[in-house]
Amino acid sequence: MAEPIFEKHDRAMHGRPVVGYAMVAVAATLFGINGTVSKVVLGSGISSLRLTEVRCAGAVIGLGLLAVAVAPARVRTTRRELPLLVLFGVAGVAFVQLFYFLAIHRLPIGIALLIQYLGPLLIALWARYVDHEAVRRRIWIALVLALAGLAMMIEIWTGVSLDAAGIGAALASAVVFAFYVLFAERAVADRDSITLLAWGFLFATLFWSVVQPWWSFPAARVARTVSLAGHLHELHLPVWALVLWVIVLGTIVPFILVVGALRHISATRAAVTAMLEPVVATLVAWLWLGERLSAVQLTGAAVVLAGIVVAQTAR
Repeated sequence: MAEPIFEKHDRAMHGRPVVGYAMVAVAATLFGINGTVSKVVLGSGISSLRLTEVRCAGAVIGLGLLAVAVAPARVRTTRRELPLLVLFGVAGVAFVQLFYFLAIHRLPIGIALLIQYLGPLLIALWARYVDHEAVRRRIWIALVLALAGLAMMIEIWTGVSLDAAGIGAALASAVVFAFYVLFAERAVADRDSITLLAWGFLFATLFWSVVQPWWSFPAARVARTVSLAGHLHELHLPVWALVLWVIVLGTIVPFILVVGALRHISATRAAVTAMLEPVVATLVAWLWLGERLSAVQLTGAAVVLAGIVVAQTAR
């Protein structure tokens, strides 16, 4: 799941655009692969809540160490800022991951991701009607494309052929993702992305530690060896190795790549390039797990993707 924090204003870049695009593309690819890896972990008996907890804890260690190493002075916070960081960590970081994991556990990964990626459309609508920002009229085109594509993906004329709870979780993830980005842009706009994420993951970890204490963690399940499922069912790996992938290559590395890419390309271009994630996720899920989408669903996915791109460029 992609969760990059994009700066509010696009800035003139003096770096190398090719490098920036490549960094975002690699990050999107890693995020896309992470969807299938996470689904295998969830299939092993680790709950969505526990996987969210572990991912947050691992990410805060990696991003925290990076923040301290790169800019220790920026890690500091104030009493005034602290409640905002707590809200960002719990309502944003913790819940966007939870709803995402709940969604991919019940839906094809590509569809879950595309529904979550409706978040940028909600952001553009919020900017236009709540913040009264200048938003191009193409936002209506984006809205029509997104809704039409979504209807095709869930095949609404059949009475909704997909899991209703999964669709609800994916839509909730889109709403929380929109809040996550809007909150990051406004409440803590003077803090750099790395330290913001480190604080966010810290409070998300503390929240989940209270909800489900670590002493009740199912360590025996993490120590088990499980099949990779689908077309790779004959291969087996320890659950802890898959969880380590989710933390390192599915979270820390792609986050760093996205943040680094913003030195070379604008936030809008990075966001549009990140649309590669659901494409990669769908392809990997098909090659690995054998998840298949009908021709109508694939067409709907393409229409939603087009709507998301239009929404990204409308703001």
